[in-house]
Amino acid sequence: MSLSDADHELVTAELGREPTAAEAALFENLWSEHCAYRSSRPLLSAFDSEGDQVVVGPGDDAAVLALPEPDAADDPAAERDADDYGDTYVTFGVESHNHPSFVDPFDGAATGVGGIVRDTMSMGAYPIGLLDSLYFGGFDRERSRYLFEGVVEGISHYGNCIGVPTVGGSVAFHGGYEGNPLVNVACVGLTNEDRLVTATAQEPGNKLVLVGNGTGRDGLGGASFASEDLAEDAETEDRPAVQVGDPYAEKRLIECNEALIDEDLVRSARDLGAAGLGGASSELVAKGGLGARIDLDAVHQREPNMNATEILLAESQERMCYEVAPDNVERVADLAERFDLGCSVIGEVTDGNYVCEFAGGADGEGGADADGATDRDPETVVDAPAEFLADGAPMNDLESEPPSEPDRDLPADEPSLDEAVAAVLSAPSTASKRWVYRQYDHEVGTRTAVKPGDDAALLAVRETESTDEASETAASADGVGLALASGANPKWTAVAPYEGARAVALENATNLAATGAVPLAAVDCLNGGNPEKPDVYGAFEGIVDGLADACAALDAPVVGGNVSLYNDSVEGPIPPTPTLAVLGTRRGYDAPPAALDADRAADSVLLLVGSGGDALGGSEYLAHAGGGDRFPTLPDESGAADDLGGLVASLAAAARHESTLAAHDVSEGGLAVALAELVTEDAGVDATLPDRVAAFDETPGRLLVQTTDPEAIAAAVAGDLPVFRLGDVTTDGTLSLAVGDESVALSVDAVRDHRDVIERELA
Repeated sequence: MSLSDADHELVTAELGREPTAAEAALFENLWSEHCAYRSSRPLLSAFDSEGDQVVVGPGDDAAVLALPEPDAADDPAAERDADDYGDTYVTFGVESHNHPSFVDPFDGAATGVGGIVRDTMSMGAYPIGLLDSLYFGGFDRERSRYLFEGVVEGISHYGNCIGVPTVGGSVAFHGGYEGNPLVNVACVGLTNEDRLVTATAQEPGNKLVLVGNGTGRDGLGGASFASEDLAEDAETEDRPAVQVGDPYAEKRLIECNEALIDEDLVRSARDLGAAGLGGASSELVAKGGLGARIDLDAVHQREPNMNATEILLAESQERMCYEVAPDNVERVADLAERFDLGCSVIGEVTDGNYVCEFAGGADGEGGADADGATDRDPETVVDAPAEFLADGAPMNDLESEPPSEPDRDLPADEPSLDEAVAAVLSAPSTASKRWVYRQYDHEVGTRTAVKPGDDAALLAVRETESTDEASETAASADGVGLALASGANPKWTAVAPYEGARAVALENATNLAATGAVPLAAVDCLNGGNPEKPDVYGAFEGIVDGLADACAALDAPVVGGNVSLYNDSVEGPIPPTPTLAVLGTRRGYDAPPAALDADRAADSVLLLVGSGGDALGGSEYLAHAGGGDRFPTLPDESGAADDLGGLVASLAAAARHESTLAAHDVSEGGLAVALAELVTEDAGVDATLPDRVAAFDETPGRLLVQTTDPEAIAAAVAGDLPVFRLGDVTTDGTLSLAVGDESVALSVDAVRDHRDVIERELA
């Protein structure tokens, strides 16, 4: 990829001359779709990003949110104002590493984890949790399995080595990802007002200090590579654009960053990700309305004879750029040495242009030896306004073709109920993901109160606990629990981009509600195909508007995110994929399990809170049985709740009720799968449903609740949200399901056998 003719003309006009080779490469990367969001930025204003809880919103390396005080988190339906939030902050961000993970699944996924962790560090936060949302082609394809196994290995290796728990996420399989998998990773960090750092340069005269690994030639042109369709030979031709990670260096960098923040040595910070040093340093000073003077020869390198463009744009991992007061530079170097990290003063903040000097001269040829010595005088290889570099890219005005939604065309010859239930239970997208999450260390850090496998993870933020001696005996009830969920369903958004994206938001919020939490904020990773195709761009518009509308209704401001377009290959475009990561809060760290309680079977019943959407569009059932249908009507459209926020608060209240023994959301696979997932060795369920639509409709915003007091649950649910009794809890460990005139009975062993398809096939 090279600078287009139109962009070249703009750059030439701004500079008043032809750009140097280094400038042209820098503009090419910083003005790429991956960095500049040229096709998506015009749409992103649809998102509401404000709220009393939002300390730092979109535009920084990660968002920063104030957690509510424990008392304010105690009632899921309570209105909050600015006084309800304390001085404990969390950071929240999400990134994609899609193209690199196709070319090299292990390193591509691993460095995706490293990048989002450094985004967290650059805000002065310590990373406390990761979520990964992964999308692959059909599980029956050898290529998809190879990518799947490599990506999971890369995530587990990097996350486990750096000691940050991977606590949740999602995995989906769909034929549309055959030539272009997606790897979306979110990270949560912990900080407070005193430790907060941003990516906005503060003052001319401050030094720019590079800390971390030496710069090599890996990852060259990664930003521009991520901004074009994958070619058939991408695995070999684009391998140099993929970074190579070193998690042990990242762990040392995490601890060094903590020491720097502890001693208040950092004025601003940016991690080196897309476009490498050139991207990080120019964006840092541009956000402050300032400039910089960079000495490229001062950059510590691990390869000899690197030229200016390579030093500027290599995306070598495990590196941070810090703005440091001159008097503190020596102390920063001492701490870097303590953690066995490289450190170099590469320049300073100025009030002029962004200027880079290099002893090799404007021709871009390297002139320094392995010790950094050179026999040539430095020449200016970049001299441009920082804001023009970072924000000067013109936006694209693209044609859009709205998608159509299918009519109801259910299969004439439906499979038997036995076959249908077996098919949805064993579909890789709905099957157990134990094979994935058992490879992750999800307990390191001792915060994980609800582990992977339930609807949402729950982390204990003990920093919010009361210091009052009277509260010490009830510490688990006193602090704020942090609930986390992420994912998207490509079957939903392929059928109906707008409604499917709204459903993705509601589904993630319902996952939080199953733990008793309500949303605090969200970040998104918007993945699409080639936006220059009108139908692809029309679907992308749909998922943006759908997420924006749903998150506004959920009172969950979208405080940051990532856009990944040009996910197109010889196999065609991916389905529009709006990954949403949602963070919620509740008081305390306890949550009802997503499994039935056999000890209370005799005096409990199973309820369904919420109503279905009376359609099978986008369902796993139709993927097996064939045919088509419209997408289900979502709850707020059918009048079941005044708003999505009120609906989720009601579901959270039901989950937190003292009579609730178990809670589990209904989504992929519908009630048939959700009921099967509740069954244990000693507890089963005997349920009756009217028809196939009721059994397999995947409408989100519904919760299965095992309770000893159904009347109290109905009273706890606000408004006219319906509550249905589905059946009895038994002690035989069997799923007994009657649907219309048919019935099926599956033992817990049979359910597990169906749901363990991934582990069985990859063993």
